[in-house]
Amino acid sequence: MKQSHKTLLLWVLLIMMFLAIWQFLSPDSRPATQVAFSEFMGQVQVEAKDKDPHVESVTIKDREYTFWVKDPKTGAKTKKVTIGPDNADEITKTIVDNKVAVYFEKEDTSPFWPGAIMYLLPTVFLLVMFYLFMRQLQAGGGKAMSFGKSRARLLSEAQNKVTFADVAGIDEAKDELEEIIAFLKDPKKFQKLGGRIPKGVLMMGPPGTGKTLLARAIAGEAGVPFFSISGSDFVEMFVGVGASRVRDLFEQGKKHAPCIIFIDEIDAVGRHRGAGLGGGHDEREQTLNQLLVEMDGFESNEGVIIVAATNRPDVLDPAILRPGRFDRRIVVNRPDVRGREGILRVHTKKVPLGPDVDMEILARGTPGFVGADIENLVNEAALLAARQDKDVVTMIDFEMAKDKVLMGAERRSMVISDEEKRTTAYHEAGHALVAKLLEKFSDPVHKVTIIPRGPALGLTQQLPKEDRLSMSREFAKARLSVLMGGRVAEEIMFGQFTTGAGNDIKQASNLARRMVTEFGMSDVIGPISYGADEESVFLGRDFTSRRRDYSETIANQIDDEVRRFILDAHAEARRLLTENREILERLANALLERETLDAEEVDAIVSGRELPQRQRVVIPSYSDRDRAAKEKRRAASIFGTPKPAPST
Repeated sequence: MKQSHKTLLLWVLLIMMFLAIWQFLSPDSRPATQVAFSEFMGQVQVEAKDKDPHVESVTIKDREYTFWVKDPKTGAKTKKVTIGPDNADEITKTIVDNKVAVYFEKEDTSPFWPGAIMYLLPTVFLLVMFYLFMRQLQAGGGKAMSFGKSRARLLSEAQNKVTFADVAGIDEAKDELEEIIAFLKDPKKFQKLGGRIPKGVLMMGPPGTGKTLLARAIAGEAGVPFFSISGSDFVEMFVGVGASRVRDLFEQGKKHAPCIIFIDEIDAVGRHRGAGLGGGHDEREQTLNQLLVEMDGFESNEGVIIVAATNRPDVLDPAILRPGRFDRRIVVNRPDVRGREGILRVHTKKVPLGPDVDMEILARGTPGFVGADIENLVNEAALLAARQDKDVVTMIDFEMAKDKVLMGAERRSMVISDEEKRTTAYHEAGHALVAKLLEKFSDPVHKVTIIPRGPALGLTQQLPKEDRLSMSREFAKARLSVLMGGRVAEEIMFGQFTTGAGNDIKQASNLARRMVTEFGMSDVIGPISYGADEESVFLGRDFTSRRRDYSETIANQIDDEVRRFILDAHAEARRLLTENREILERLANALLERETLDAEEVDAIVSGRELPQRQRVVIPSYSDRDRAAKEKRRAASIFGTPKPAPST
């Protein structure tokens, strides 16, 4: 209702403004130009009126003569002249003799206020419009005048339903945070022993491990006001806005103390200060300085706890990491097999599962998965089951979803020639056979396929039997041999090689260089780390101080050792495939026939056993369903709808 009143008032003001402008610009109201008496008399007595400007009419009001001058070239203009009372009669006679129309006007006795209002109305209108505009800017919807205010969102208990029961796989992090919540609920228990609540908690870990989910669980468990904001919300294009928002955020926190302020992706505002590149004033640095002062400055922020999350702790400024600002650092690592099983159980609470689904097997088959990956896996399995019109999600749906997540979606519509398919089959067979023959030092083969997935024409997938926390030199050398197996198989079978091994060579080169410069696995170089000073420029360190910490001689030795590791792996792969060429051909032929081989089938081929029978599952695409539905409708239109069989 208020909005309709504002709209009506606006229209009324616009109409009044239009009338005032029209009145002001009308011919009767345009001001006349004051001229000399001689000019007036000269234009009254003009003889050639069709050529020269002349007076066409005169309006006499008191002693003021307002006359219209008609110019054949430029049109009419309004002018006026003031005549003294002594010669008024003479002038009037002259005007009449020259046949000029004369009009007499009474003295204006109208009130002063109507005219004043008409002249003042445009100014009043502009002032009212400016007032309404400022009111709109300061209202809650626009936020245009409140860019210096914090954008933190205050979550209530009704808005957040996440608790620690919804968090699994990161028990140590939960324990650290539960202690802070216990302090908020019963501070006397800790204060009587001289303990104080941590001022800040920094959660660090890879993306997708559940840092933000933990923060939401804190909000659901703490029972105190919870402010949530992203690190990128502080910095704007206007200088000083970031620092203003930091001050406003902590002022709100003090009003609601005790409370928790969660800053997600704090690396966006807390990056390392330093020389860096470029000049000028850095708005992000000013925001960081204000954040440092608010967290631990002269003013006390008792009862305001900062919880921050980042997956780039290496870029944070040391001043923000010290005790007194972030007293506690919590590392949220990738979950182990038990953690993955717990996460699977959390995400499958609302998913109807088939009786064959085994969470332990799924957890063991997803090493390296984080919480976000597992959530995506469960969602993909549910979507696959729905496309097959199933009522429950079965184990095979999870397996197919896992292949899609790990290797990408199948591209069965891609047209591949028989020659390229045969080359791809031998390439992937080479990877799989070398991995199988070196299984003592490498991860077991999980699946081999020549169906294009993502950018690859084929894939050989290896999965460890258990979580691998470290890597031996034998394992690294075996990994190099497996990467070289595809190229070597092409060389043996076709006498040449293709670009399909490009990514394998890149991975092998990176691994070999890390073996030499980071892991100390070279007998020539020894257990020495090289390249430690080659950090990225954006960390805030001076660009000119970046240098290589080893000589040209050491660089040549590093290159020689990297080359030796790769050539030794190439020779080992050639030896294994040459000695087992018959098995290589059987693997390639089986791939050409079945397109995909699992671990059991690879074992059967290598052991010389007969391949087990299997039922192929093909997920119909939506285009296939549409095509089938059209064919069904077409058949019905030609032959009619079949009648149901009579019941017996």
